Amino acid sequence: MSRRPMWTCERCGRQFANRKQSHACGRHDLQRHFEGKGAEIRALFDAFAEMLSAIGPVTVLPEKSRIAFQVRMSFAQVTPKLRWLDGHFVLARRVEHPLFRKVETISARNHVHHFRLSSAEDLTLEFKAFAAEAYAVGRQEHLRNRGQAETAS
Repeated sequence: MSRRPMWTCERCGRQFANRKQSHACGRHDLQRHFEGKGAEIRALFDAFAEMLSAIGPVTVLPEKSRIAFQVRMSFAQVTPKLRWLDGHFVLARRVEHPLFRKVETISARNHVHHFRLSSAEDLTLEFKAFAAEAYAVGRQEHLRNRGQAETAS
């Protein structure tokens, strides 16, 4: 499956896998998300971002109400709170697991898995495995696998 080039919004400069992707244009400051929060919340965010970067290259996108992480598509996000980070991963399958507070099914290959991180100890090997799975969704590997499966049948 060949990949289309990324589309860049002329107004805000953000790149998307899909042309004319619906979004709220804006340039937001990462530091604004940490105003009024303790240094431990910023350190937890940095540990989360470092964990994702260890999987592969990632773009950090500060938005108005959240901080998104993107490869071709956004695959994870966090919202800093006073004592924790609320966030989610996008997975191509639905996983019921104690790490996830809630799972929302958007479509057959789009499941939003909500989590809460209170400390760096929450970044377990199992959590990192889900992060890697979400990263693959961000790379749109689940779409390539679908095309291969359809070709094989």
